[in-house]
Amino acid sequence: MQKAIKKVVIVGGGTAGWISAALLKKVVGSPIDVELVESESIGTVGVGEATIPPIRLLNNVLGVNESEFLTKTKGTIKLGIQFENWRVQGENYFHSFGAAGKSMAFCHFHHFWQRAQALGLQSSLWDYDLNYLAAKAGKFAQINSKDPIIELPYAYHFDAGLYAKFLREISERMGVKRTEGLIEDVEQDNDSGFINALILKDGRKISGDLFIDCSGFRGLLIQQQLGTGFDDWSHWLPCDRAIAIPSERLTQTLPYTRSIAHSAGWQWRIPLQHRNGNGLVYSSQYYSQQQALDLLTNNLESQAIGEPNFIQFQTGRRRQQWSRNVVSVGLSSGFLEPLESTSIHLIQSAIVRLIHLFPHQGIKPVDVAEYNRQSKTEYEQIRDFIILHYHVNERTDSHFWRDLRNMEVPDSLRHKIELFRATGRLFREQNDLFLESSWLQVLLGQGIKPQDYHPIVNNLSEAKLFAMLRNIQAIKNEPLAKLPSHDDFLQSFCRQLN
Repeated sequence: MQKAIKKVVIVGGGTAGWISAALLKKVVGSPIDVELVESESIGTVGVGEATIPPIRLLNNVLGVNESEFLTKTKGTIKLGIQFENWRVQGENYFHSFGAAGKSMAFCHFHHFWQRAQALGLQSSLWDYDLNYLAAKAGKFAQINSKDPIIELPYAYHFDAGLYAKFLREISERMGVKRTEGLIEDVEQDNDSGFINALILKDGRKISGDLFIDCSGFRGLLIQQQLGTGFDDWSHWLPCDRAIAIPSERLTQTLPYTRSIAHSAGWQWRIPLQHRNGNGLVYSSQYYSQQQALDLLTNNLESQAIGEPNFIQFQTGRRRQQWSRNVVSVGLSSGFLEPLESTSIHLIQSAIVRLIHLFPHQGIKPVDVAEYNRQSKTEYEQIRDFIILHYHVNERTDSHFWRDLRNMEVPDSLRHKIELFRATGRLFREQNDLFLESSWLQVLLGQGIKPQDYHPIVNNLSEAKLFAMLRNIQAIKNEPLAKLPSHDDFLQSFCRQLN
């Protein structure tokens, strides 16, 4: 349908709606009008309180002042995730946003470490990771260095509701129009199937050329109106419920997320400036709702300060995340549980992808097809990474873990596991969100030990190998003494706003 896009209508607010509004208005700018329709009477899921480093790029593009952002969203710093009880009970490992060692030509650092391990080295891979060292010391500050070996990549924890409010202020300042109202009907073109307008309950009509569906699990336009279908992945990821409960903040604010595995799911602990975010993701095949609620409430580290929020979901994705003149963003486009904090990133990447393919002179099938191809690949790559945490386990305490260990996994994941187990080799798929360092940490953390290492490593003598590792470890540890505690950093940094 060759019709110039002059007006974009966003259905639904929350994090998805306001990220979409802010980015579109900021980047595409004046050639389009942006109107967001939402109703205060419809709540949002709002458990996306942990993020990954690309959110800093989003904030930078929007011109966000980091001190103001952390203050207004009650945000804290996130250096990674600690996984507890995932391989076996009583054991934990870290998935940091950093990378162990330093970048090597033709051969990843972990191959050198593997050879040293075979020669009797006692230190772990994480001893060479500054993010891990800072996280465990409870320290943080921005490190301004051009040397990648001492980079300290980070993301944030924040109150998702406050972040949506923050983005709404930014969006409205840029000229985004917000309309309060409930959608009662949708006007659709009989010939093309395109959406022409939304009809609100009070009779108002909101017309548009391109519609962004941020209506959550309902998929008001993408599914209820256009019926694009859904790829169900619950046979690989059987968790289908979550319970979220806020609790009082702890004395020390950890600069990382905790993910604690239980007998049929996992619990998150997310530290904010004003409270703790807590939740349990679980499978209703193995726990009743009451069992799950009791498990969560009995494992809170501080006093609950709100009522539990019960969430039902189905893991998978819309078969067409862009159909006709509707692009689904956020929960309307699919759902992957928040184990690796990808929920908000998937919103961000969906809108960035739309901007790259923005149909300013009209919607072309080739753009739609390319958008859907890229989104499908992205979802499948993240899906595989999440399955890895569940499938590669050695727990014997419940049917849940035994069932997941014995299930068939996607060929793409099976190949990656087998290649790493046999050779220690890792190759990042094109545009995979997770770098080799992320796959490495989870594969090792879940107990897969490579049977070989790259032959390049043997070019170093044993003495030179150990000297190199000692030197890298010293470089990684050197900045720690200069870093303030996470709480001291937040207090000082957020005070700059006043």
